[in-house]
Amino acid sequence: MRVGFIGYGNMADALACGFVSANMIKFTDLTMCNKSNVERREAFAKRGGVVAPDAVSVAKSSDVVFLAVKPPYIKSVLEEVYGGCDADELKPKVFVSVAAGVTLDVMEGVWTSKNATPPPMVRVMPNTPCLVGAAASGLCVGSTCSDDDRNKALALMSAVGVCKVIMESQMSALTGVSGSGPAYIFILIEAMADGGVRAGLPRDVALQLAAQTFYGAAKMVLETGEHPGVLKDKVCSPGGTTITAVHELEKAGVRQAMMNAVVAAAARGDELAKLS
Repeated sequence: MRVGFIGYGNMADALACGFVSANMIKFTDLTMCNKSNVERREAFAKRGGVVAPDAVSVAKSSDVVFLAVKPPYIKSVLEEVYGGCDADELKPKVFVSVAAGVTLDVMEGVWTSKNATPPPMVRVMPNTPCLVGAAASGLCVGSTCSDDDRNKALALMSAVGVCKVIMESQMSALTGVSGSGPAYIFILIEAMADGGVRAGLPRDVALQLAAQTFYGAAKMVLETGEHPGVLKDKVCSPGGTTITAVHELEKAGVRQAMMNAVVAAAARGDELAKLS
């Protein structure tokens, strides 16, 4: 399987490296075009990847094509592909967009507006932990996408973490939870570390302990299958330090603030979709 990237920024590089690290493909199976960054093109070529001159070349040479340009450019890139490829060339390919807020209707509309059948389209919302093979992603599929098309995209995204198939109407909600979610956790890790410093720990020790605590707690939820509330209760001894701390968190409205953050990010995702 050959994988191409139209646009090649940090997220695209993380995905590409993740696919290679997971032995899904070799770097020599990768093609990309990036007209604005010479250094990234040179680095890509040194690793064995093929640097193409334009989006049409990437589409023609790849089985799965990731649309990794910024949202305002998705439509113009697809217009370029439509104009440079015939229907038979595109039929066996899968186009995967990682652009926030750009709907499947908008992407397919490049073809349907010309009374043509669009190629298989997939929307994916990854998050930055794909850099370390721990992404939490979701994908939804377009009207011409077969099960085989969907499974190609799902296999690639699952190689860099967890990926769930969802309805497009749920994409903004997923953005609020996992797409934007790493930022919430980074804030909480930083705050926990600050608390440790305030209580007397060295900065480096406090930060490592805070990050490892988040990692360990998340791993327990995923591997035990127990509800977070049950795991929380097991840590809270009567009259102990943990329940005292939990009481402070509840008084500060941490739970409500987290819920509000997810809902606000999801609402913004809906707004962006309307602008696409």
